[in-house]
Amino acid sequence: MNKIIVQKFGGTSVGSIDRIDAVAEIIKNSSKNNSIIVVVSAMAGETNKLIDLAKHFGESPDKREFDALISTGETVSSALLSMALHSKGVKAKSYSATQISMKTTNTYSKAKILDIDSDKILKIVDDNTIPIITGFQGVTEGGDITTLGRGGSDTTAVAIAAQVNAKRCDIYTDVDGVYTTDPRIVPNAKKLESITMEEMLELAGQGAKVMQTRAVEFANKYNVPVRVLSSFKEGNGTLISTKDENMENALVSGIAFQKDQVKFTLHGVGDIPGTAFKILGPISDAHVEVDVIVQNVSVDGKTDFTFTVASEDEKVVMETLEKIKTDLDYRELMVDSDIAKVSIVGVGMRSQAGVASKAFKALSENDVNIQIICTSEIKITMVVDENLVDKAVEILHKEFELDK
Repeated sequence: MNKIIVQKFGGTSVGSIDRIDAVAEIIKNSSKNNSIIVVVSAMAGETNKLIDLAKHFGESPDKREFDALISTGETVSSALLSMALHSKGVKAKSYSATQISMKTTNTYSKAKILDIDSDKILKIVDDNTIPIITGFQGVTEGGDITTLGRGGSDTTAVAIAAQVNAKRCDIYTDVDGVYTTDPRIVPNAKKLESITMEEMLELAGQGAKVMQTRAVEFANKYNVPVRVLSSFKEGNGTLISTKDENMENALVSGIAFQKDQVKFTLHGVGDIPGTAFKILGPISDAHVEVDVIVQNVSVDGKTDFTFTVASEDEKVVMETLEKIKTDLDYRELMVDSDIAKVSIVGVGMRSQAGVASKAFKALSENDVNIQIICTSEIKITMVVDENLVDKAVEILHKEFELDK
């Protein structure tokens, strides 16, 4: 058997019949020298249409039925792509998550992959057939359809690549690689030839939309090289791997940002062991991911506790905090939905000092106030006013000379 390459095509790549035909041509050419497994998203806009249909009957439809509905977009695109390949004389078959036994948890809309029957997939490949697998979908032990959350098709593709020991996973999208930041904010942003898995994980986690965070986590855990490239034009894209020959020079590799964030501050909570768990435990149980967390210095046994979540989780967090209010006995809850995060990422931060002070100085000189600072070994995240985040990205991109 040839080396296997998993190819994932996003919604814009299969957004029309003409695009599906173009993608089929890419797959046909790739299959001349490699064994190919394909994962597809729904056609661009289809999932949103299905969500709108579901909400016709209420803002909070039944979760099981909701997943069963919104997973159908991938079924359509996989069947159409298979037909397109047939028209070009290529042997292909479409497969759903159920058909390849992609087992997940039963957490609807945010399911996590438990197992994939790689033997089934490899038998299809051994038969010289290209499997066109639905991304985003999963199935519980009981046979119910689940979905993996926004961008879940990336996770599907990388998970399959890991299971079949693929040479590489190629993520085809409408951009030609990973850039130093969003070119829509900074037009002279530079495309990176390569980036470390660690850096990509931080960038994805802080808002870079080119790849889904869980997909990068899978790739990092199972050492699956990933290439991000465009289905609209030829090019080598950006290689994401554990190796980076240029990492010694990369002080800062990119600037990521996230809008649609909410900051919660609980004033006057008890500064005693277990307070953080009392707050964040129930929020975690509600399947909400908390990002930036800050606890202030205690005064008279009381402290302020601040954290951020995605805007889509604001209602759930509010309901959760209301339920535990008596146990926490906090003085006041403040909610700020006019915030955003901007993050500097680079492996070079490990060995070179001064990155933080350089960033803070540049922002202060341009009247951008930093509300919260959170750091890791290769990342500095700052919370700022949402209406200033684009300005902050431009300033930092210029300050660290990422366009050169």
